[in-house]
Amino acid sequence: MNIIRKIGSSQLIVGFFSFIVFWELINLLVQTHTIPSPLATFTYLFTILDDLILHSLGSILRVLVAMSISLLIGIPAGIFLGVNKKINRLFSPFLYYIYPIPKVAFLPVFMLLFGLGNMSKIMLIIWIIIFQMILSVRDGVLQIPASHFKVMNSFAASIKQQYRFLIIPAILPQVFSGLRISIGISLASLFFAENYATTYGVGYLIMSAWTKMNYEEMFCGIIVLGFIGLLFFKLLDLLEAHFTPWAAK
Repeated sequence: MNIIRKIGSSQLIVGFFSFIVFWELINLLVQTHTIPSPLATFTYLFTILDDLILHSLGSILRVLVAMSISLLIGIPAGIFLGVNKKINRLFSPFLYYIYPIPKVAFLPVFMLLFGLGNMSKIMLIIWIIIFQMILSVRDGVLQIPASHFKVMNSFAASIKQQYRFLIIPAILPQVFSGLRISIGISLASLFFAENYATTYGVGYLIMSAWTKMNYEEMFCGIIVLGFIGLLFFKLLDLLEAHFTPWAAK
């Protein structure tokens, strides 16, 4: 496990410095103040570090609340669809229709229903994540071989034991995969949502800096947004390695 973590850390370091080199090359080629140099950006970053932390905490809190609610609703709903084939056939057309629709299109609806504050932004992220969760969990249940259930039944396993020792362990890899997909989409949508009726959040910071033509600050926000995504991905890796060691191998 320590070797895997070391390899993952080295890949992150190489990836980050590759991004810095690419950024510097673009800066030298374009030669415009719209794309500041990495050195100037990181120098400016440390001068507004307190503000960046405040904006980052606002964005992280919104995503965490939305992810928690989505898991609490999406996992039971996905299991229910997976174990009930008739219900699955009934609701699958609705899921297939609504899943591809860009969820940011519903932001005005949520703002009208839940106001201009945090609730509408959290509801938007939930609306984005929950269908991914339901479909991932449902597919995980459907992929369990029927022979596994026969073995459980042959040992007279109760419904509770089937959920604990078969269904839940089987769907956990799909849950983590669904969360990884959802995080990227959620951060992109959060960037859009934080441009309306808010005064904190990384999305607000980036667009505010753009309107002020403070491009160092704008790129600081972009860097922080990347680090927030990296934080969530690393957290998921640690949780997955702990709860699904067989999948990690």
